[in-house]
Formats: sequence, structure tokens, C-alpha cells
Amino acid sequence: MVGRIAAVSIVDAIAADLRSRVFSGDLGSGEALTETDVATSYEVARPTAKASIEKLVAEGLLDRGTHKTARVVDLGPESVRDIYLARAYLESEVLRRLARTKNVPQGAVQANRDIAALTSGAPLDVVEPDMRFHTSLIDAVANERISRMYRSLVGEVRLCMVRIQSLHLLDTELILAEHQKILELIEGGQGEAAAELLDKHLGRARERLVAAMGGSAGPEAEYPSGLLQE
Repeated sequence: MVGRIAAVSIVDAIAADLRSRVFSGDLGSGEALTETDVATSYEVARPTAKASIEKLVAEGLLDRGTHKTARVVDLGPESVRDIYLARAYLESEVLRRLARTKNVPQGAVQANRDIAALTSGAPLDVVEPDMRFHTSLIDAVANERISRMYRSLVGEVRLCMVRIQSLHLLDTELILAEHQKILELIEGGQGEAAAELLDKHLGRARERLVAAMGGSAGPEAEYPSGLLQE
């Protein structure tokens, strides 16, 4: 059987490549991205370049003031806190609701298996399945608006996660263990316990990244976990 090939517009293709370059660090924080540069690099017209840039502005990956050049967002400590607190509010309530019906999303189960199967040792390889784990939880409540709200944060969340992994701020085994425990708590109908563990899971990452970016870490940075063997 011949596989189905999805058609991708030139604007989407350029935006996808630019997005990949931002996440990989090829385009660093604060780096300018002009319409002329994009048009020249990809051999497209200026309006196409502009549309591609605007897609990343809408995703929160580029910042562009009126009549100003777009730049890769430079997330400071307080921006990191805002992003992580916003996702914590959404994800915590989602876990409570999933636990009421003991609904364990298979997408989250598979994402955690994919993390466990990683053999490269490259920290950045964790980002994609880690993001997929959390997104699968959100999508499992089958509420279009909640999924849309969460995806409005995804670009900035992924930027934070890339920084966390590239700086080796979290142990992959701890991420894996806490994900697994969250799923077990959902399956056991323990919504509050799942939400509490999620707060620790996200809080540890948040405050360690805040410290790495020059801010003052809160006590959450050193949250202990009894899920790993000493």
C-alpha cells in the first residue's frame, strides 16, 4: 500500500526549518531574523519570508515589535516561571480529571517507553518524547479549547526543555520515573497525588532553569524524589 503524503506549503516548510534551527540552538537567543535574510536563504519572495517569520512570532519563538526586526526570544528567569506556572495550572487539572475515570492515555505510555528506549545518551533526544508525554495527557480529556490553549505554550515550553536538557539540569532516569508514577497514580484514581507529583516534577525543572539563567532558584529546585534507587 502506498503511504499518504501530506502536502506542505512553502511557508510551512520554511517555518518548520526555522523552528528546528531555533530548537537546535543554530539560531540563538536574541538573534535577528530579517525578511531579507530568510528570502535570500530559502530563495523565496519577501512576502513568503514574512509569512514564515510571522508563524514563529505567533508561536512565541520569535519576538517582533512594530516595524522592528524579528529576533529569537530571549527567555529570562521570570518568563520561565510564567511559562511553567501556566502549564502547571492546565496539566494539574487535567490529571485530576483523568484520574476520576482512571483514564491512562496510551500516547503518554508510549512516549515514556520511548524515553526509556533512548540509547544515544544525547540529552536533547529526551525533549521530543517528553513533550509528547505531556501533550498526550492534555489531549486525553478531549477538549479542543484546552488542547489549543496548551499548544499556544508549546513553542516556549519546548525552548525551555531544550535549555534544561542541553545544560544537563535533570536526570533522564528521574524524568522517566516521575512520568511512570504519574501514570500509575492516574490509573489508581489518585488525582490529587498525581497533581502534587506533577507540581514537583515541573517545579524542579523550572527553578533549576531559573538559576541557570541567572535568577534566584526557589526551594523547588532541590525537591527530593524517592523514586530512584540510591
